[in-house]
Amino acid sequence: KKIKNIFKNKVTRNASWMIIGRIYQMSLSFVVSMLTARYLGPSNYGLINYASSFTSFFSTFCVLGINSVIVKNFIDHPNEEGKTTGSAIGVRMISSICSVVLIMVATLFLDREERTTHLVVLLLGLGAIPQVFDTLNYWFQAKLESKYAAIASAIGYTVMMGYKISLLVFQKNVVWFAAASSIEYLVVAVCLYYNYRRHGGPSLSFSWRKVKELLNSSHHFILVSLMVSIYGSTDKLMQMMDETEVGFYSTAVTVCGLWCFILAAINDSMYPVILEAFESDIKLFERKCRQLYAIVFYTSAGVSILYTMFAKYIILILYGEAYLPAITPMRIVTWYIAFSYLGDARNVWVISYDCQKYLKYLYIGSAITNVVMNYFLIPLFGASGAAFASVVTQISTIMIFPLFIRKMRPNVKLMLDAICLKDVF
Repeated sequence: KKIKNIFKNKVTRNASWMIIGRIYQMSLSFVVSMLTARYLGPSNYGLINYASSFTSFFSTFCVLGINSVIVKNFIDHPNEEGKTTGSAIGVRMISSICSVVLIMVATLFLDREERTTHLVVLLLGLGAIPQVFDTLNYWFQAKLESKYAAIASAIGYTVMMGYKISLLVFQKNVVWFAAASSIEYLVVAVCLYYNYRRHGGPSLSFSWRKVKELLNSSHHFILVSLMVSIYGSTDKLMQMMDETEVGFYSTAVTVCGLWCFILAAINDSMYPVILEAFESDIKLFERKCRQLYAIVFYTSAGVSILYTMFAKYIILILYGEAYLPAITPMRIVTWYIAFSYLGDARNVWVISYDCQKYLKYLYIGSAITNVVMNYFLIPLFGASGAAFASVVTQISTIMIFPLFIRKMRPNVKLMLDAICLKDVF
């Protein structure tokens, strides 16, 4: 019992550090982000977010789905942590360089005479290279020591915020703002590696055998991530919305996501605990899954109600009258959050039952659904149509499409039980 209580305390402390780190980052960015959006205006702000969508779309190839399976690999092979981490970083570095090349080829083709767009996309894309060191985050998660990862992220974010403030003071153009995230990733990478070595992280080594092992477990998630990128970026990359509309939609998504670090911290901290329960007690495993789903759903629903009620005041206070058209998209897209993070929470069940291979079917259906809905809704309703398409797509991915796959149906039942608070407490 004493050991169990110690373990629970470690989980609580781990989640607390992740939340504290995100609160610190949010506090720093709160005023700076508002001033940046106001300074750049909806059009330039939309350009930044268009470029971010471009880089996010291709960053799927950088991650290679490894983030979804690496914690389990640490648990299954505790004596190969250095090899696992080094191999993951190495193969992600190769894929990141290839992705930057693909990003530039694509933007040179799609935006042929937009030199500012080319430069903005390049500066944002370069951030994918140092970002590969976020693999070290998962080592800290597996050890329930996210404190050190949170500190590294906080330092990187502080540097980035200082950089942005200097740009506002000296009134630099949008290109300078595009470099901010790459600077942040570089600083975080240095801090993460320093903390990793300082706190007992084993020496990194590269092994093609380990790369093959990781990719064999994660290759299903690569296609899943690609499909998520498609329906997450379709509304911007299909170019049915101009840069101003993209700015309004991105504002809505940004505001709705301000608090999601709490859900991410809960998911990440519960992940190792649920994996451990699967090995020892299936009923305990299922109850912890239901508990996680219930926490995610009801926390999200409560916040979404508040966002829906006070959307106008939130936009006015944070961004000013120029961004008032973001109110309706915000009231819609806030309901996307609950189902999005349910999908994130579901990954622990999927990995435990080795159901990764079914995810690609879910997300192929989701990508098709999102593209079709955006094609018809964006011309009619602009940013609000894109927001509605996102919500319907996410609900379909989590609750409807899995019903067509027999082995995924038990998870839908677990989610419905959690929403009904059945066998949760």
